[in-house]
Amino acid sequence: MSYPATFDTIGQPFILLTTVDSTNNYAMAQAHAGLSTPGTAYFALEQTAGKGQRGKSWTSTPGANILMSLNLHPGGHLISNSFMLSVSVSLACYDFYKNLAGDETSIKWPNDIYWRDRKAGGILIENLLGAPDKTWKCAIAGIGINVNQTRFEEVNHRAVSIRQITGKEADVIELAKMLCENLRVRMEAFYQNNFEEIIADYNSVLFRKGQLVKLRNNNVVFETTITGVDRAGRLLVKDSLDRSFEFGEIAWVF
Repeated sequence: MSYPATFDTIGQPFILLTTVDSTNNYAMAQAHAGLSTPGTAYFALEQTAGKGQRGKSWTSTPGANILMSLNLHPGGHLISNSFMLSVSVSLACYDFYKNLAGDETSIKWPNDIYWRDRKAGGILIENLLGAPDKTWKCAIAGIGINVNQTRFEEVNHRAVSIRQITGKEADVIELAKMLCENLRVRMEAFYQNNFEEIIADYNSVLFRKGQLVKLRNNNVVFETTITGVDRAGRLLVKDSLDRSFEFGEIAWVF
């Protein structure tokens, strides 16, 4: 199977939006209308209804952070490989953030960017499938990364920004373009089917791997040790026995 070399177009064109409800909504609408080419990046200075995982909202001070969605072509892959694309995007964000914030950066399963024990960024990927055969037409990867914001809402008290870590204000648009370069590198590995390398890299920077943590399953809180994540996206843990959990089955207890 051949794969289109679309990784080298990621971030081209780079479209700047002043205000939008959600960059993911905008990017998906453009893709549905056939007005978006693979690699197109949509960057917003302000979102009025930003989206996070599991229906949560993503709030941001206007102009302070990276709020960007990209049209990523799956390159002939089946939708069953969607977690590997998520891992590739997560690793690109990790590479980008570590370069700015240092070695205390990690990826919290499934795709949050953490610095120490605080959330620095998040990723939401939504897929566009073709009818009637459900072929994977494109993935809209929404990325939110805290850059210059220093005050967060009470519900986001565990958030952290690059400015808080480094003490320096940064140009969010230039940083977003730098992030596109990191995405090109990681998406090239995805197109080349380097899945073993990709998941190994992911597990090497997994938040709290090898540590005892508290998790909640339904109303039961239990202690367990994180051992890794498999290629299907399941969190692997070990306590009295080896177990695995799908995303949405458990919640972290801090």
